Amino acid sequence: MKNLFAALSVTAALCLAPHALAASTAELAVKGLITPLACTPTLSNAGLVDFGKISRQDLNVDRRTRLRDQALYLSIHCNAPGRFALRMQDNREGSAIVNSQIYYGLNLDGSGNRIGLYSLNFDPVNTVVDRLPQVFRTDSTTGGVAWSTSNSRPLPISARSYLGFTDRAGSTAGPIAIYHLVSRVIVETVIAPTSELDLSSEVQIDGSATLEVVYL
Repeated sequence: MKNLFAALSVTAALCLAPHALAASTAELAVKGLITPLACTPTLSNAGLVDFGKISRQDLNVDRRTRLRDQALYLSIHCNAPGRFALRMQDNREGSAIVNSQIYYGLNLDGSGNRIGLYSLNFDPVNTVVDRLPQVFRTDSTTGGVAWSTSNSRPLPISARSYLGFTDRAGSTAGPIAIYHLVSRVIVETVIAPTSELDLSSEVQIDGSATLEVVYL
């Protein structure tokens, strides 16, 4: 309340002094921090999940079809232990058949219909960090200001949240400093009902996303 009262009193003073001189300058500050930390993420199979050719007969007409799950290995190596988090940006934004920050699009068919969606799922049980005996995940929806209580439940990576890892369960302190991380991630893919797709010609499944390391 003290800040509110201060603002109100300044406003009143300005109203009582209409002839006071206004400042004729404005200041701009540009800030940042350059860190020597450098982390390199690598996905197995060059990050490619290829289902090959899928017959329309293998897809449901009036409901969505979940394809077989695919596994990739994500490796992150840093030049020194450092705190970081992960997030993923959809390069086919707006094409997922469900509007959610954890689902990513497979692009559009020839008639502009949304083909489907996929998610990238992390499981702390299948994640190895340095020489730690056990890893827990934590996430932040506030850009790293506050973190969820760490736990061992699997979690899909989000486009608008940070995903990090720690060595303590029940912690809200955020990710710990990590030198090397390896995680077996699962790609879950869903195709729209064929009744909602234009299958007069072949439809190219064309999902693309960028996995980003965010330094904290």
